[in-house]
Amino acid sequence: MLKNTTKWLTLLFIVTAFAVSIDADAAVAQNQKSQKELFPANLNQLGIRQLQNKDPNLLGKDANIALIARSFTYINSQPQNDYLPNKKHKALLNSNINCYDDKTKTAKTSPHSTAICSILTGSDPNAFYEGIGHFEYRGIVPEANLDVYEFWHFLTNNAYFLKPPRAEIITAAFGSQFEDWWTNAFDKLAQDFGSTIIASIGNGTNAYDTPLYPAALPNTIGVGVIDSVNADDTITKLKNYAIPYPENSTFGPTIDGRCKPDIVAPGNCLVADSNNNSLYEPTGGGTSFAVPLVAGTAAMLLQKAKSDPNNTNILPIYPANCFIKAILLNSAKKLPFWHKGNLTKADDHAVPLDYLQGAGMLNPKNAYNNLIAGQSSPGLTNNTGWDLNLLKNKAQANLYRFKINEPNNKIISATAVWNFNYNADYPFAPAPEKNSNLRLELWAVNLNEPNDHYLLDYSDSKNDNLEHIYKKADPNYHIYEIILSDSKYDPNDLTPQNQKYAIAWSTNTADNNDSIYRYDLNTDGIVNQSDISKFLNNWINSFQSPSHYFLGDINADCIFDANDLQELLKNKDRKATWYNDPNQR
Repeated sequence: MLKNTTKWLTLLFIVTAFAVSIDADAAVAQNQKSQKELFPANLNQLGIRQLQNKDPNLLGKDANIALIARSFTYINSQPQNDYLPNKKHKALLNSNINCYDDKTKTAKTSPHSTAICSILTGSDPNAFYEGIGHFEYRGIVPEANLDVYEFWHFLTNNAYFLKPPRAEIITAAFGSQFEDWWTNAFDKLAQDFGSTIIASIGNGTNAYDTPLYPAALPNTIGVGVIDSVNADDTITKLKNYAIPYPENSTFGPTIDGRCKPDIVAPGNCLVADSNNNSLYEPTGGGTSFAVPLVAGTAAMLLQKAKSDPNNTNILPIYPANCFIKAILLNSAKKLPFWHKGNLTKADDHAVPLDYLQGAGMLNPKNAYNNLIAGQSSPGLTNNTGWDLNLLKNKAQANLYRFKINEPNNKIISATAVWNFNYNADYPFAPAPEKNSNLRLELWAVNLNEPNDHYLLDYSDSKNDNLEHIYKKADPNYHIYEIILSDSKYDPNDLTPQNQKYAIAWSTNTADNNDSIYRYDLNTDGIVNQSDISKFLNNWINSFQSPSHYFLGDINADCIFDANDLQELLKNKDRKATWYNDPNQR
């Protein structure tokens, strides 16, 4: 009897434990299911959420951002003050937003301003949107201080007097096709105070935009936009992004031959509705909505940099805008079709960036890693780092030497940035006679054989105030040197120059860059006949309009030819992970 009782008790224990296990698994599954999705979704694609999970302090606390917002309505050329974000919206109720205008007219809300503010500092744990259901809305830096200035108020009270706002980061999600005194004043603020100006480059050929000012100016960070995929439903578009296209994102060069934009970011976001205090709406594409992603990342970087006591002595001495720009551009991810300058290799050393992508897509995680690698003075350094320094004259060359233990399949990236000059008085005309022209070199070095080293790559633009190198390491060399000097280096010229600069460099594993968007030219999720047709149209048009920017160098050999078509045909019927066949719905 005792033996049978023990047997039944053992069986009962096993069954009970199994049931408890099932209940626990069900509870975990239910908890996972109940976790709300986070929007804007492009912050997930950029890795911003993961970065903030790793470092929870990166929410913008004590960071100050200024948003220059245009009034949407003008009567007799006078702004009517409809520039305000809808601060009564649930997403912005707890945001630290201050607004500034001339108080002569009743201020009204703006959809444009509301959208940008919600991307930057929005926060709503109980948001709802049809098609998504309940979700959590959280902007990129919800704890940042955001000062919103009406455009003309800022011009008359700040720009004209070269009076910087309290914010170190200034955003302008608009622009003019013409350089003017006020656009130059923005760049002058960057030169004099290190203000990081971040502005939209324009919405492409469909909008008839040439590179817009102030984004097109040298000291400003010009931002282009990455398109959402060409899906049937809004939610898929909000979660998936392709690459920039010239139809929707303005490309360079500028009139004076400089590279623009500097960087690109996704632009289609779910944002607060300006007319309803609880609803949300997608922005659609537009460089305006890529700008706050770059600005928010810049705020996180500055916040992190200032938290390191090692930086308290160096950061105030050198222009912060160059520091932020160097790290953002150096860490950017190259997207399909990235190449320097024109399609051929002929100008690769004279043009530092791609005319459509700039340095590539905003990559906050890489930027963060580049930053925390730390500052290194010229001499022996780590293979990832940054420096703020100066060249005293044309006889000086600053050298950064580092080792790569396993150079096979590694990419070395290096970026140098400095400010161009403007006159101190209205209309703040450019002062090119005061500008420096620097040269950036990358050498492969054999320390045991002084004659066994060679120039692996260099960047020496006569127009730009930045140089950028993106080069595969030589697997036969472990030691590399980055050298920054005056383009007209002269060991005998001791004439004082004192050119301040920022430089960033990094070593990463090479990306095979075999994205489907190298082949899916219309971004509908499948490589098919329509992509072949688009390729052929681009190919034909490239002969008719050689100065235009055409996508089609699929095999990345800097030639638009039949070999690219062959690569496209090899990938026919390839599908994106998000693709749903409409015939099977």
